[in-house]
Amino acid sequence: MAETDPPVPELQTLSPALYDVGQFAVLGAGLALLAYLLYAVVSRDEVSARYRPSAHAAICLAGVATAAYALLLLDWDTGFRLVDGSYRPTEEARTTEGTRYVDWSVTVPLLTVELLAVCSVAGTAARRLRASTMAAAFLMILTGYLGAQVVDQGRDRLALVVWGLVSTAFLGYLYVALIGAVRRSLPTMGPEAAASLRNATTVLLASFGAYPVVYAVPVFADVTPAWFVTMQVGYSVADVVAKVGFGVLVHKVAKLRTAEDVAAGADTHPEPVWSANVRESEAVPPVPGRRPAGS
Repeated sequence: MAETDPPVPELQTLSPALYDVGQFAVLGAGLALLAYLLYAVVSRDEVSARYRPSAHAAICLAGVATAAYALLLLDWDTGFRLVDGSYRPTEEARTTEGTRYVDWSVTVPLLTVELLAVCSVAGTAARRLRASTMAAAFLMILTGYLGAQVVDQGRDRLALVVWGLVSTAFLGYLYVALIGAVRRSLPTMGPEAAASLRNATTVLLASFGAYPVVYAVPVFADVTPAWFVTMQVGYSVADVVAKVGFGVLVHKVAKLRTAEDVAAGADTHPEPVWSANVRESEAVPPVPGRRPAGS
């Protein structure tokens, strides 16, 4: 790379303060995701089998994200060396953003599975919608990766714009498809579950919107060390909101819908369903040889 080339975003020399902020963001997000993974594992049986695919998707994405942040922390530790009072990048620093894109290529499709599993779309329509949103989510990440990392190491502004627009088109489809599924589902559930589902959808789609904003920074300006660290903080916060905040809200929807099904006699659950210290339904153990009403 010539001295006059625009700087590769990840290959920035950082002050000790900036290095520490980036490390804090990555470590903090990683620990939050680890805590959420443990929560998702121990709470999966709080919902009925009908909504348990949502819990399973949450466990999978939390596990992948936790592993990715462990690698990110390793990338951060090995990617910079303290020389004359500054942290200078090594070639390993290039893997920092690549690790994030690998993480997102798995976890973002799983986020769509997690949301759709508590919606009321069923049968063939549900399978088609799940497949199309997972594909759109993966292609959204892949095309963003091409612009941000592959073409001229993320320094080609035209490539950033073109691939960013393609990625945004897939994001637009996700907005339309997921909002449509949620709107069709709201009339089929009680007001508390509906409110929680709206909140979860708002959190997810708002956090999705944070990524294009950070992606667009190199389009309009060369990435300075301060901006590079700001990007790491922004991505880490968005990951926690999109995975942990959204996941807790979706789990609440699954519990409330489980309680509604039990109260209506449409399903059983071996333990009382609690939400925010409120008993939403009593325990109704399954009766051998008898199907729940409406099954």
